[in-house]
Amino acid sequence: MDPLSDVLNLLHLRGASPSRIEVGGPWAMRFRAYPYVKVGAVLTGSCRLAPDGTAPLLLGAGDCYLLTGDRPYQVGSISDPPVEPVDGHAVYQAARARTGSSSMVVRHGDPGAPDRTVVVGGSIEFDDVTAGLLLSSLPPTARIPAGNPQAQVLRPTLQLLADETAEDRPGASVMAASLTQILFLQALRAYLELAAEAGESGTGWLGGLSDPQIGAALGHMHQRPAYPWTVGELASAVGMSRSAFALRFRSLVGRPPLDYLMRWRIQRAAAALRGGDRTVASVAAEWGYASESAFSNAFKRVTGQPPARHRTLALRQGEREAAQASG
Repeated sequence: MDPLSDVLNLLHLRGASPSRIEVGGPWAMRFRAYPYVKVGAVLTGSCRLAPDGTAPLLLGAGDCYLLTGDRPYQVGSISDPPVEPVDGHAVYQAARARTGSSSMVVRHGDPGAPDRTVVVGGSIEFDDVTAGLLLSSLPPTARIPAGNPQAQVLRPTLQLLADETAEDRPGASVMAASLTQILFLQALRAYLELAAEAGESGTGWLGGLSDPQIGAALGHMHQRPAYPWTVGELASAVGMSRSAFALRFRSLVGRPPLDYLMRWRIQRAAAALRGGDRTVASVAAEWGYASESAFSNAFKRVTGQPPARHRTLALRQGEREAAQASG
């Protein structure tokens, strides 16, 4: 499996039920910070998307976007001067209170105006322990332009999402949540390709994936994470000198090769602990640690808690989620 699929599997992606907002005239809404990723697209019209502390992102019909950064943000019409934003959460609550349902369609302002804008979007949630692997590699906002070749693959998903959010139909919320996950994966791929073309691969493991040699080294580490790799072995495997490899890896990925490898092992070990009743010693041995104490020290350095406590907290969280799901 490639490193991107490896990490996405470890993240345990969950798509929340998306929404469709139909607006017209000058408008603006402000939303609270969201800790993971939001993905969406403009179906009709245009809008301005601006997380706090960043330059506004101007979006037109067919454009997709990714929103990260765990910071409040505003979305609204492209008007000069910008409209004073209202509380977006309150708008959504009021719209759904008026209809008396959990409809995915929210109408605001004058949706019948000639400058009507329709935006669909949803939230993507991750496993908290591994979320940093992705979030540290993404900018606060990313745009996938409608006219770019990488955006072509998103069009069928966008059409399906537009259809599913246009009206309430049996199973629509589940279908739309699944489509939101697909849209996120497609948008992430398109973003990576666009960034590589522009020479703006960024940092973190996403930055390393776009480089043929560093991407290959990441593949070796992901395929054999328990192997006692040395920097020299990794450099040789991808046809580089030790010093050049270490420098480029740190420049692109943001940390030294063996530090990345240690963190990847711990993330995989944490998933193993959360997924069953295995002993800490057996997990430590599986991921290449000679002793349970060495594993526990590394685990605590990465996750902030000892492995046994991590497993206990994960089990309690799973029990709470199961209880909530059952009513």
